[in-house]
Amino acid sequence: MSAPHPDQPDDAEMRRLFFESPAWDERYAAADRIWSGRVNPVLATEAVSLAPGRALDVGSGEGGDAIWLATQGWEVVGLEFSRVARERAAQHAADTGVDGRTTWRDADVRTWEPGEERWDLVTSHFFHQPDQRLPDVVRRLAGAVAPGGTLLVVGHHPADLGTGARHGDPTWLFTAEELVPALDPDAFELEAVEARTRTGPHPEGGTAEFTDAVLRARRR
Repeated sequence: MSAPHPDQPDDAEMRRLFFESPAWDERYAAADRIWSGRVNPVLATEAVSLAPGRALDVGSGEGGDAIWLATQGWEVVGLEFSRVARERAAQHAADTGVDGRTTWRDADVRTWEPGEERWDLVTSHFFHQPDQRLPDVVRRLAGAVAPGGTLLVVGHHPADLGTGARHGDPTWLFTAEELVPALDPDAFELEAVEARTRTGPHPEGGTAEFTDAVLRARRR
């Protein structure tokens, strides 16, 4: 996401492209792979301190994070509203030999409710929402965390606007601090509320320094 430029689609079209499942099906179907397939760095850093258990990967895409967790001994459910992405993730899991540890569910996280299920790790990477809707999503994700479990939410920080790599409304980005009110302070202990920098590939070539918003909390 970056600041709009003259040839960028209007707001309604940007919302369709970023937030509706048919557009994501089209995007996934247009290429053999649109993500690297590697685990997101923050997840790899944070999960190393956790004992494997049941994990929920929210917005699981092509399965990179969920498959990595499965290789580390976790039993993983991936939530994803793109059919093409779910099918691709299932194939990647089979190719990696962890299809027995991974399950892929059709779910739109904007309205998803956890029900009675609980997970030892609930993780969401780069899931963004317009109109300040993300705190409500985080509140529901927090409800899916088992006692003693961990919630990990990572996203593009507003500092990334200066990289030219982020497209869409700047308000779609967030800081970790903006998500803290979504958590019940009596139920969760904050372990990280941070902006972390990393070097990564730039969509237009080369590399750039990016900033991730990182929220990690443990249910008491």
